[in-house]
Amino acid sequence: MQNRTESLLQQLSQRILILDGAMGTMIQRYTLTEEDFRTPELADHPKSLKGNNDLLSLSKPQIIKNIHAEYFKAGADIIETNTFSATTIAQADYDLSHLAYTINFESAKLAREVADEFTAQNPTKPRFVAGAIGPTNRTASLSPDVNDPGYRAITFDQLAEAYAEQVRGLLAGGADIILVETIFDTLNAKAALYAIQDVYEERNIPLDPKEGGIPIMISGTITDASGRTLSGQTTEAFLISISHVPLLSVGLNCALGAKELRPYLKVLANKAPFFVSAYPNAGLPNEFGQYDQGANEMADQVRDFLKEGMLNILGGCCGTTPEHISALAHMAANFQPRKLQEEELEETLD
Repeated sequence: MQNRTESLLQQLSQRILILDGAMGTMIQRYTLTEEDFRTPELADHPKSLKGNNDLLSLSKPQIIKNIHAEYFKAGADIIETNTFSATTIAQADYDLSHLAYTINFESAKLAREVADEFTAQNPTKPRFVAGAIGPTNRTASLSPDVNDPGYRAITFDQLAEAYAEQVRGLLAGGADIILVETIFDTLNAKAALYAIQDVYEERNIPLDPKEGGIPIMISGTITDASGRTLSGQTTEAFLISISHVPLLSVGLNCALGAKELRPYLKVLANKAPFFVSAYPNAGLPNEFGQYDQGANEMADQVRDFLKEGMLNILGGCCGTTPEHISALAHMAANFQPRKLQEEELEETLD
């Protein structure tokens, strides 16, 4: 029987795979209250928990499962776990660091259950779970204090330790992929990659997906029109910084809409030895911080990516919904996936 990594690689060789859209945007539709974020054990927790969306995997698991199902129904091949802020570091803001492993385990388990249900309904379209690892709310490269540029609020080792615990929970819960996303500081991402390698060694998991390893996806964030990450790297520099690991894919997400993301994505498409992913926002936010770009407009902007053969994995970030993912899935079905450099070389030799 083909394992899930083999199945994923096979699917990527044949078509553009669709990643899901925003989790936070969908959660907002439920207009939840403070009580909705509290499990019975947290009924008397002294801090406000509203807004700690990852905690909903414990307090309101059916809502999270429903959101996953909506994205699968819209055409997603890969859903992300509800774990963007599920590190001990990020959960410390709520005094919930002790729940980090549990949140990751339960979130991956929920996503796994939904993915397996949809795969069973249509085995020719297998569904996959990406264990989502966000950047944390600390940066290893920059000082949060303008008066003390040498100060750091977090160390590399502290980040690696937190990421390792997150990875263990995601793997135990059944994640098919580990996705390090929304990278604004490459040093944070390097800590995540170090932690992933450490955990894989513990569990005798090969690092290379071609050798049966659990695939690793990396997705950076270009923060503005300067074309750089927050820590100052260009797209090419970012790519070089993380290319020491045999990744499944490298890509860009968040901060920008599809139109604005295009020139930076082209750099990855031209130079990356891995599959390339993109999941832009639904345009740029308006003056109220909301996203107005509709599904069809976003799909129209993405069409150029697909015409030029720039992508292997396509999804949505802030402001995107199942409607956006459905439009992207229908659009992507008409185009061939980007060819890896080794595939192009083989064709030339043939």
